[in-house]
Amino acid sequence: MKKADLINLDRTDLRILAALQADGGLSNQQLAEQVGLSPSPCSRRVQKLEVAGIIIKRETVLDARKLGLDLTVMIQISMDRHTPERFANFEEQVASYPEVQQCYLVTGQEADYLLKVVVPDIDAYQHFLLNRITRIEGVSGVHSSFVMRRVVDTAALPLNYVEA
Repeated sequence: MKKADLINLDRTDLRILAALQADGGLSNQQLAEQVGLSPSPCSRRVQKLEVAGIIIKRETVLDARKLGLDLTVMIQISMDRHTPERFANFEEQVASYPEVQQCYLVTGQEADYLLKVVVPDIDAYQHFLLNRITRIEGVSGVHSSFVMRRVVDTAALPLNYVEA
């Protein structure tokens, strides 16, 4: 996206975005109070941000450990051929697996994809790896790294780079 294609945001828009990134469950009334607007203009601004595609969706973040999902794995995956069909098939398959939280097509290393996967334990991971990932046509290599501790784990974007 070129700089000319970016949406012009003012400081109030940025305050709205920051507040929603911190707590997507805020009611319109709570949000309006936080950013210093009355509810109607606040609602209109949020709708404008949604229509512009800046706010894509609102999610509830769950505590994986409290749900028994204690193992997070970063998986580097190599493909045997770099064709659009191979990549499309791989991406369609992994998008259907609820264990996959994130999937990125990457460059600069031997892997083609980087996945973040959450499962209950090592046995569940082994089953996931052997019965799903390695069975996808074109997967030629897998390297797994196990997360020991989450140091930074956020989906919030750095709004300090956005000009108001």
